[in-house]
Amino acid sequence: MQPTDRRMERFFAGYAARFNQGLGNAPVVDVEGTAAAFADCFVAANPQGVHCGKNDDAFRAVIPQGAEFYRRTGMTSMAVTSLQVTELDGFHTMVKVRWDSRYRRTDGREEQMEFDVIYLVQTLGETPRIFAYITGDEEKALREKGLFPSERIGFRHAPLRSAPHPEQRD
Repeated sequence: MQPTDRRMERFFAGYAARFNQGLGNAPVVDVEGTAAAFADCFVAANPQGVHCGKNDDAFRAVIPQGAEFYRRTGMTSMAVTSLQVTELDGFHTMVKVRWDSRYRRTDGREEQMEFDVIYLVQTLGETPRIFAYITGDEEKALREKGLFPSERIGFRHAPLRSAPHPEQRD
């Protein structure tokens, strides 16, 4: 195993651990640890578009709302099941993470979903930081499983600004 692979395993294990801390009955949301996993600015892409985020106070303010959203879906845990690490150069890595998420429905039944997220990570010194990620249609998948909360929490795009369509640019 390459040193970059081990570094990414540790990085995403920590990311998952922080995420899971925010899901319990007495959730602990590590706002600073979560923010530290992201570059000063980052890009999020999904089937709804491309969004630009800034790692600032507004981003930190929505991190607890994100944890609340996932608790409301019934999510009980997230685990990394596999990593595909591609070192792009000495500073940049593409990591395809296979996530296994577990849910408890209000009727007590368990649900499970697996999905991939592709992350672009920059490592300057010893500190990896996410500067972009690509996801599938999470909302659609949650709705199909009947897990999307009835009351929407507006955390997902609060710190992110949609990139203008090419025809709308000056």
